[in-house]
Amino acid sequence: MQIVVNNQILLVLLFITVLYGQSGNDIAKMMDERKQPKDMTSKTTMVLTNSKGKTRTSIIFSQLVDGGNKQILWFLAPADDKGVAFLKIEHSDKDDEMRMWLPAFNKIRRISSKKKGNSFMGSDLSYEDMTSRELEENEFIRLDDAAVDGKDCFVLGITPKPEAKSTYSKHMTWVEKSTLLPVKEESFDQNGNLKKTKVYSNARRGDYHIMTSIFVRDVQKDHTTSVKFDEIQLDSGLKDSFFQEKNLKRMPQQEK
Repeated sequence: MQIVVNNQILLVLLFITVLYGQSGNDIAKMMDERKQPKDMTSKTTMVLTNSKGKTRTSIIFSQLVDGGNKQILWFLAPADDKGVAFLKIEHSDKDDEMRMWLPAFNKIRRISSKKKGNSFMGSDLSYEDMTSRELEENEFIRLDDAAVDGKDCFVLGITPKPEAKSTYSKHMTWVEKSTLLPVKEESFDQNGNLKKTKVYSNARRGDYHIMTSIFVRDVQKDHTTSVKFDEIQLDSGLKDSFFQEKNLKRMPQQEK
């Protein structure tokens, strides 16, 4: 019995040593390599609220694969946005591809990397906010750990390198240790002033921990965006080959 206890103590000490020996880059890599579903389908409700309290609600049907590196979504409501679609394909060796189908103009618009700081459909999420951060294009510094709403978190200071072509100067991100998902983030503009705060909600679905909502506040504009993911389906067999520009115009029949 004594040997078992000692072994347990050694394991705990080893875990603590490994945990506290992790650098910011180590933590970012762990986040990147965490277990994720092969694909995800959801119906998303996005609510925009301006400084006067006026709201606009959009309903979006979204599908993604490869941890979100490939994503396509269609707007179902409001009526004036119905059919608008967005395609994102992220690359590690070249600029990400982003396309927007605008049925009212019968046109597919390419979103260049120079416009990554632009708002996505009037929301407080920019196109940059909707893409992953490449490990090689950012510097990750581990700050003092902290708790957020009772969740034990790593705290990362993230500074984009020039090759990231970021519209932000830095981020502070609180990452829940048990799930390796962000729970809070502050993003700063190029002058070092706080630009946005983000609060994330996460939940367990089967074998995975996934994000279920995001609340973004643009503190400089006094404008907010609430994004909630509902009717979530995981590992339903979506194919990479589906994520092509031609499918922007093909809103799923059952969602019309």
